[in-house]
Amino acid sequence: MSEQENTKVVQRGYESFKSGDIQGLLDLFSEDIQWHLPKMENVPFAGKRQGREQVKQFFASLADAQEVKQFELREVIAQGDKVVALGHYIWRVKSTGREFAADWAHVWTVRDGKLTRLHEYTDTAAAVSAYQKAQSA
Repeated sequence: MSEQENTKVVQRGYESFKSGDIQGLLDLFSEDIQWHLPKMENVPFAGKRQGREQVKQFFASLADAQEVKQFELREVIAQGDKVVALGHYIWRVKSTGREFAADWAHVWTVRDGKLTRLHEYTDTAAAVSAYQKAQSA
């Protein structure tokens, strides 16, 4: 597929996520998708996953743990089978009521019209801090 077609697949994925169509998003993934978020202490959905079913569980865990306040895709850059998406988000952690904001970069691999790999880069310290319970005085 062309870089333009790969970019459109990635953009459709973000549109599905933002509209709450998680099944539509999952349908864009290969059966054996590799999903890599950084490890973050006490963040229940952090780390690696393999396969569409585990990624589906990721989205369920994300919805249980956080509420999206803002999710903005700012730029998409494609070269070959790689598509890099740059954006910004603000989340509220349900267990602590704290919010965190961060810029992010998602590196996608697209093969035969399917998303086969995601690697996220973000401010992990901001997320970890938001998951920490407030200290008693």
